[in-house]
Amino acid sequence: MKRSILLAASLAILGPFAASAQTTEQLVKGASDTSNVLNYGMGYNLQRFSPLTQITKENAKNLVPVWNYSFADDRSEESQPLVYQGVLYVTTHAATMAVNAKTGKQIWKTKVEYPPETPRIVCCGIINRGAAIYEGKLFRTTLDANVIALDANSGKEIWRQKAADIKEGYSMTVAPLVADGVVITGISGAEFGTRGFIDGWDPATGKHLWRTHTIPSPDEPGGDTWKGDTWKLGGGSTWITGSYDPELNTVYWGIGNPGPFNSAVRPGDNLYTCSVLALEPKTGKMKWHYQFSPNNPFDYDSVAEMVLADINVEGKPTKVLMDANRNGFFYVLDRTNGKLLAANPYVNVNWASGVDLKTGRPIETDVSKDAREGKKVVVYPSILGGKNWEPGAFNPKTRMVYIPTQENLCAVMIGRTLDTPVAGRRAATTNQMYIAPGADHISEVQAWNVDTGTKAWTHTFKDSPNWGPMLTTGGGLVFSGGTNDRLFRAYDAKNGKVLWEFPTNSGVLGTPTTFAVGGTQYVAVQSGWGVDARGVNARLNAEYPGEYPEVPDGGAIWVFAVKN
Repeated sequence: MKRSILLAASLAILGPFAASAQTTEQLVKGASDTSNVLNYGMGYNLQRFSPLTQITKENAKNLVPVWNYSFADDRSEESQPLVYQGVLYVTTHAATMAVNAKTGKQIWKTKVEYPPETPRIVCCGIINRGAAIYEGKLFRTTLDANVIALDANSGKEIWRQKAADIKEGYSMTVAPLVADGVVITGISGAEFGTRGFIDGWDPATGKHLWRTHTIPSPDEPGGDTWKGDTWKLGGGSTWITGSYDPELNTVYWGIGNPGPFNSAVRPGDNLYTCSVLALEPKTGKMKWHYQFSPNNPFDYDSVAEMVLADINVEGKPTKVLMDANRNGFFYVLDRTNGKLLAANPYVNVNWASGVDLKTGRPIETDVSKDAREGKKVVVYPSILGGKNWEPGAFNPKTRMVYIPTQENLCAVMIGRTLDTPVAGRRAATTNQMYIAPGADHISEVQAWNVDTGTKAWTHTFKDSPNWGPMLTTGGGLVFSGGTNDRLFRAYDAKNGKVLWEFPTNSGVLGTPTTFAVGGTQYVAVQSGWGVDARGVNARLNAEYPGEYPEVPDGGAIWVFAVKN
């Protein structure tokens, strides 16, 4: 595999920015580290909360761009930057870059090259979602299903391992997770006749340590939830990074949709699709699982963030896992054992009337029954979900979760399948996206109080779906973009008032982060429209001609600070 390394004028200029061996202890404390961003999700708990308070509700109006760095890339930009010792590390599908976090000056750039046929088997975007950092190395995945380690100081490749064969329908966009000294990665490809898995790797050598399949074989627990050989191409991809509880030494990883789309050809619950798995990081051994959507016919995958928090449940402090699921329900689980504690709709839902707290199963309506029979149905939420992959955030100070939702998108759907699922060939479905009749807006940012289970506030978007990952801070703010007006916004975390907004060069699909260098708090976010955001915009324009603006291309990272 070819690669090239573009260095700054001299590596000698790194000086104090040279990365030292970064440790497990630092990763464990990542959520409280205000000078660095060491974890995907701003901490192992994926709360996307920073305790920084320099940028406040009072001065957010004075935010200005400090620097901007172009990726020379017109693809969607969905990754989250990391920051360590004054160096910002960021990825695209085509490169990994190290940049001075204060000035934006490039330190090094390592290109990623993959076979030209690779995009043929990529379902949902030629993208990358970020890196992991550990002991002086950066770890990332590539679109052609490789896991690589780079020297954090120079960008030089240290090792590379092939996780799967793209000819069989596999690809990789996930940001790795380093937990208990193991590099953990997921896989994409459920739409292409694959069998999903999660891998563990040795960070020093790249040695493959373990593989946990998300689709059990007939002789494994859960294998009886698949008929015949359907398990062999059952999907269950794992393309969003999991969370980790060091005290319980447990990784929580969301699992994607089953394949093919037509659930009638794969009778049974189809474990462990549309589930969360609790895993032992050294071995990949499953401790427990919970399935959100058995035998899912609507593409309601469950890969998105599994947020960890400690909240009071019936007056008792409880270690919980929270998930705003794509199926439209917000779940709270006891993360020590997987017991369901609560499940309530946060958007319009008609495929189920609720979730049975005793069995943990959805109480399905005729919409689900008719869909399985191949009948034409109108389903809420649409196949994009109440929320798609874009992560929400939890602020332990306000006690609120913040969710980017597609509140009023629904779909007309008719199941269709290939006669025989084929590895590497995409399964099909027919659906038509439209705005719910009578709706006065499409999408929202929602805030929910986790202690009371009540909605605190809503900010609506009349003319755009919401694809914006969230960040919240100790300064009482929520940051997010995600709309077709290209605006990156700061909200008052308590009431949802927009305090500041800035038009970037393209749509903001990246995950915001914040950090302090040299006594100044910065906010960083990537801009670059594409993938589902562009596709849905086009589909809405087909239904409602001329009402949804085209969004310009252009991948870049923007860094902001308060003007003194």
